[in-house]
Amino acid sequence: MDATIPIFQVDAFADRVFAGNPAAVCPLEAWLPDPVLQAIAAENNLSETAFLVGGDGRYELRWFTPACEVDLCGHATLAASHCVFEHLEPGRGSVVYDSRSGPLEVVREGSRLRLDFPAAAPRPSPHAARLRELFGARVREALEASATGYALVALPAEADVRAAAPDLAAVAELPHAGVVVTAPGDAVDFVSRFFAPRVGVPEDPVTGSAHCLLTPYWAERLGRVELRARQVSARGGELACALRGDRVHLSGTAVLYLRGEIHVPTALPAGAGGPRPLSGGRA
Repeated sequence: MDATIPIFQVDAFADRVFAGNPAAVCPLEAWLPDPVLQAIAAENNLSETAFLVGGDGRYELRWFTPACEVDLCGHATLAASHCVFEHLEPGRGSVVYDSRSGPLEVVREGSRLRLDFPAAAPRPSPHAARLRELFGARVREALEASATGYALVALPAEADVRAAAPDLAAVAELPHAGVVVTAPGDAVDFVSRFFAPRVGVPEDPVTGSAHCLLTPYWAERLGRVELRARQVSARGGELACALRGDRVHLSGTAVLYLRGEIHVPTALPAGAGGPRPLSGGRA
């Protein structure tokens, strides 16, 4: 038996289509089996597909890459919230999601949406030597945050971040769900790029969850709790970041690209949907 599911594709952390990070959003009346959710995400082939169940301002929210489910995803949460505010519950000003990372609130502030996410303080990485090998002699710091499963590599300048070309197969062998490379920005407070081949995302265009680590890192070094950031991937995207105690506020805009429906079986034959090599990461 097939199920008909609404689908939205939203460019998050963008003020126009073909920029920012595209995410698929699928509102469900009830949860489908996990292999079906994973198969949908693999078929969409975007860095994340968000699935939500609920209504009246409170939803359960889950995120899947083409390869696995992850614990936290910023851009797909922004995309899901855009769908809630503009299409599912027009006029609503805030929404709360129950997720693997706890309750997450998103508030509409004019044309921007503000995400309230957990902060992740970085610490020295026991894999610093390997990270320096992969990202070059100009690495200033190599840190990690167990709360996110990410490593952070600090470089001297924005040009170094833009020029980074790590061996993705070697990055996938690291025990981290992803590696964020960062430096002071030329026109913003800091820039970054994010590589997560271990969870099926070679390079993510704009990564909200990485800014849970980047915001406290740069707040400490710059002596300010409100920061402007840009992820300098090919598509690129901008975020306003604020450190609020043990929380990080991330603000951005989103634009609808596609709206339609998909038709999928509610159960899959054995082996369908592809492998799930890793779960519990973030993106």
